Amino acid sequence: MSSLVAKRYVKALVDGREISVVSEIGEQLKLVATAYNDDKFLSIVSSIEIESKQKVDLILSFLENCNDIVKNLIILLGDNRRLNIIPHISDELSKQISVLKNSYVGIVYSNEELSSQYINDMENSFSKKFNVELTLENKVCTYDGIKVDIDGLGVEIGFSQERLKAQMMDYILKAV
Repeated sequence: MSSLVAKRYVKALVDGREISVVSEIGEQLKLVATAYNDDKFLSIVSSIEIESKQKVDLILSFLENCNDIVKNLIILLGDNRRLNIIPHISDELSKQISVLKNSYVGIVYSNEELSSQYINDMENSFSKKFNVELTLENKVCTYDGIKVDIDGLGVEIGFSQERLKAQMMDYILKAV
């Protein structure tokens, strides 16, 4: 539900503004959204004993040279008791900025660290394939194979050794 509300706020933030202004708004909201990772901050923002004006002042104190658009947004969210959706607004705004800039970030999951040359080759081939500017980050995990996830484009490509073995067994069984 909050993501739907966040999309409406993002639409209002993006409409009719230059990409540089939208990027500045996004950076400031991203900074505020990091505060939501702290439990003490969350307890303050969600407390019914603290007035919304004090909550708004606390959030605005995080920002130096606060953009008037961001300041008005935070005041509006405080008045409507929606300060808890700031992280959702920040995430959605980041996605919209990626679309406007045609620049995306993806994650390559593998069970070992991949060479930077290999990552660069994948970036170049996916950039050409999807006609976007792409940056890939390698994340080492327990995935048995390689999986590329480009969230903004909705692309997930994976190669798993386990899946290959299962498909080969099915093929052999069908051939017999």
